[in-house]
Amino acid sequence: PTECFLSQPEEKQESAIKAKRRKKKKISDVLQKSAPKPGVPEDLQNLLTQHFGENRSVIELEELQLSDSCFLPANDLTHSFSSYLKEICPKWAKLRRTHKEKKSVVMLVLCSSALRSLELIKSMTAFKGDCRVLKLFAKHIKIKEQINMLEKGVFHIGVGTPGRIKALVEQDALCLNSTKYMILDWNWRDQKLRRMMDIPEV
Repeated sequence: PTECFLSQPEEKQESAIKAKRRKKKKISDVLQKSAPKPGVPEDLQNLLTQHFGENRSVIELEELQLSDSCFLPANDLTHSFSSYLKEICPKWAKLRRTHKEKKSVVMLVLCSSALRSLELIKSMTAFKGDCRVLKLFAKHIKIKEQINMLEKGVFHIGVGTPGRIKALVEQDALCLNSTKYMILDWNWRDQKLRRMMDIPEV
């Protein structure tokens, strides 16, 4: 009987596949080579088109397009959060005084996580003054508590995650008619170096 060795070429193929997998670029490698860039209106427009492109008609997609006048200047990464808010909202004291509506906020800040929301609330102390800030995220806070707070009190700033804010809007607990500013925490990255729009759940 003659011996036949067929395993060797298969091993070579496997090792070639493994080598290819190792060469895959990591986001950390890409970020080390490129400097962080502030978000621009085009980023959000591209994200909306990408998300709704398959399910919407051309006319519906045109309705989703926001003009550049809807956007305020992005943080050029030289400002602290408070100084950035002071720059884009110079008449905050007047807006804060005139806001009397319940179930609504003047400024809505969207973040990727509850921990990041708390971080931003602390960093806006110099800007907010004596206005009331509401935490709009799921961690340790039940949605019923937030609904009760919105119904009973007047809040000026809401800081939270997209999932919880969406749930409050859908339940008519949060009205956006009085909202003048919506701030997206666009450039911040979590431990996995993901931005808010890189997270599939968001």
